Amino acid sequence: MLDEALDGLALHPDGTYVDVTFGGGGHSRAILERLGEGGRLLAFDQDEDAKVESGKLKVENGAQFDFINENFRYLKSFLRLHGVRQVDGILADLGVSSHQFDVAERGFSTRFDGALDLRMDRRGEVTASDLVNSLGEEELARLLKLYGELPNARQMARAIVKWKVESGERREIKTTGELKEAVQRHLPRGMENKYLAMLFQALRIEVNGELEALKEMLQQASEVLKPGGRLVVISYHSLEDRLVKNFMRSGNFEGEVEKDFYGNVLSPMRMVSHGAVKASEEEVARNNRARSARLRVGERVVNS
Repeated sequence: MLDEALDGLALHPDGTYVDVTFGGGGHSRAILERLGEGGRLLAFDQDEDAKVESGKLKVENGAQFDFINENFRYLKSFLRLHGVRQVDGILADLGVSSHQFDVAERGFSTRFDGALDLRMDRRGEVTASDLVNSLGEEELARLLKLYGELPNARQMARAIVKWKVESGERREIKTTGELKEAVQRHLPRGMENKYLAMLFQALRIEVNGELEALKEMLQQASEVLKPGGRLVVISYHSLEDRLVKNFMRSGNFEGEVEKDFYGNVLSPMRMVSHGAVKASEEEVARNNRARSARLRVGERVVNS
């Protein structure tokens, strides 16, 4: 959804922009190509692999590029550290990058048997393996229901706990293959991949604190955007999209619209896109992951 994201940003050649999810650098590269000598792009990503990719990015039009190897929840602090207080636009492409999916030892993909890691920042101490081996059935079921929205969260949690003691002595789940083995009997026929994706999503969100980080970034984005500045967010599941939609519409995460005495909405943001923009059939054919993508555009209110 590159073109839709760039259109949503309404780029100015001399503007200052932030890509808070650098990943493989595709969005950043496209933004930089549209900037001039007076333009500037700052990119965030907590993944060390993204830092390596950022070093390969060549800027040939005189625009300034800065890479910040940090979680986007620290948006405001690191912008100030780089001498930036306000920006013209912010882009966030949430979820897991293609590179992370394709590296077996990162544990993000259900296609490979690798370490059950799921850390986006490998400097973090807790892995998904640590999580499933430390939580009891009640806690695990709650997590799978809350973050994975799994209809059979209780059965999944019970199966995981049972697998750990099935051999007569306690064993740990250390790989993606062992986790899949533990829940195999609770994957509905024809929906195995969907249920596994929901399971891995739940663990990944918890390991990385993704929803809390998203909330912090959105709140800070409304503070650092210039009046009229654009916020473009691409999300991949309903938990993220709901937070984004509510915040852009009402300025809070509950979606409760507050108005002043004259009926004006009290929110730092307003929706630009009416409903979520979805990927075209052609893009989905090229990249199946785009099937679940939802793009929303918000604008900083001028007189807020």
